[in-house]
Amino acid sequence: MILAEIAGAGLSCDASHPTAPHAEARGAVHALQRALRDARADATEIDYVNAHGTGTVQNDASETLALKRVFGEAAGRVAISSTKSLIGHLLGAAGAVEAIVTILAMRDGWAPPTLNLCDPDPACDLDYVPRRGRALAIRSALSNSYGFGGNNCSLVLRRA
Repeated sequence: MILAEIAGAGLSCDASHPTAPHAEARGAVHALQRALRDARADATEIDYVNAHGTGTVQNDASETLALKRVFGEAAGRVAISSTKSLIGHLLGAAGAVEAIVTILAMRDGWAPPTLNLCDPDPACDLDYVPRRGRALAIRSALSNSYGFGGNNCSLVLRRA
């Protein structure tokens, strides 16, 4: 049974720092835009984002900025959560596992939580599905994976 399709993918490398994201979220923005363009989708079609979400000040603020730049006013209505809050950072396997979690969330109609998110950074002011998951019909979703050296990947997944 086919649960979802990879409708679009976007890659970028801003190479701004060995470990920190670009201050203006340039690479993440490009990856998100390219994934949406490849999927022939508009940001308003996305119901859920599985964030890279490492729980670090620099990464989470940068990813929030990227989502706001790409989604515009729609950023406040999309559910976002971090699989890493549930299972930790799997390094090279993180992207694959998080894409699978996103597909299962689509199948089950459930947005997983960002565990232990009790006092978010003021720079992270979107809907991060804090502490408890919730029912959510997900037709299209994004899964973000960022890596050292400024490597960025975003996938648009659509329910089959």
